[in-house]
Amino acid sequence: MTRLVDLSHPIEQGMTTYPGLPGPVIETHLERAESRHHYDAGTEFHIGRIEMVANTGTYLDVPFHRYRDGYDIADLPVERCANLPGVCVASTDRAIGPDLFDGIEIAGRAVLIHTGWDQHWRTDRYGDPAHPHLTADAAKVLTRRDVALVGIDSVNIDATQGGTRPAHSTLLAAGIPIVEHLTNLEGLVGAVFRFFAVPAPVRGMGTFPIRALALLD
Repeated sequence: MTRLVDLSHPIEQGMTTYPGLPGPVIETHLERAESRHHYDAGTEFHIGRIEMVANTGTYLDVPFHRYRDGYDIADLPVERCANLPGVCVASTDRAIGPDLFDGIEIAGRAVLIHTGWDQHWRTDRYGDPAHPHLTADAAKVLTRRDVALVGIDSVNIDATQGGTRPAHSTLLAAGIPIVEHLTNLEGLVGAVFRFFAVPAPVRGMGTFPIRALALLD
């Protein structure tokens, strides 16, 4: 029997996703009581409103996030983010090198990296520069081995102590989407699953929140 595992953090009023970026503002555009004036008796609706930066919650990056001429979220091919064969590998390293992927079939797959850093979500520790991340060499190996997508349950797929972002630069230059701020990956390590990380097709965006899901066989 197949089952779905939700890999996304909920988006909540005022929460911090990445340190320094504003949290979402979630409010009501149309109250239920006010809506009754527009409909027959017994019929009412709520219409919400949200203001947020694109890097909110669990989100997906496409080349436009890093490169002016890269494809944006609206041009993301659905086959790069939906119904992908997935592989999840665990690491306890701060700097995750290419050896993690030795002997693993990753070509054409969504490669998810379980570090356990999601346990710090919505705490001061989550944005600590000591968070797990890919090394530049790891990103190069993933690109050479033609992965479909790379995801991680950490605050950033790159080290954030300096200004360089080699993992973003290498993967997005190759057209490989990145998913950050995943959660619940522990149950996927060693499992057979399909991965889904589909954003709304918003034009002019390089990043957008997703509902990431794993469908386990």
